Amino acid sequence: MSVFEQIAQQDYVFETEHFFAIYDRFPVSPGHLLIISKAVKQDYFSLDEIEQKELTKAVKIGKDAIEKKHNPSGYNIGMNCGEDAGQTVMHFHCHIIPRFKGDMQDPRGGIRHCVEGKGYY
Repeated sequence: MSVFEQIAQQDYVFETEHFFAIYDRFPVSPGHLLIISKAVKQDYFSLDEIEQKELTKAVKIGKDAIEKKHNPSGYNIGMNCGEDAGQTVMHFHCHIIPRFKGDMQDPRGGIRHCVEGKGYY
């Protein structure tokens, strides 16, 4: 059983037909949100077309939920697909990470820094 299947519904920030969202228990920044598939799907590429379209709407709902409590000046949105990409829970989840001015000395390159030496170009 996936760790995400053990999350109580009262912990949901919101839910849609195919997804639910929670605040990350190990947040990168205040308001870090996870959007998780209700059905166990390994990663983004396992979602069907309907789920992929709904995910876009869920990301927008998540952004609105974050902005009710926080005032970020940017976002990183990310999905790890496969062990070699850093995925450790093999149940689809999408991170919405609020970013704040000054939270990092030089944020340029953003997600490109996931592979050492590739962030600066």
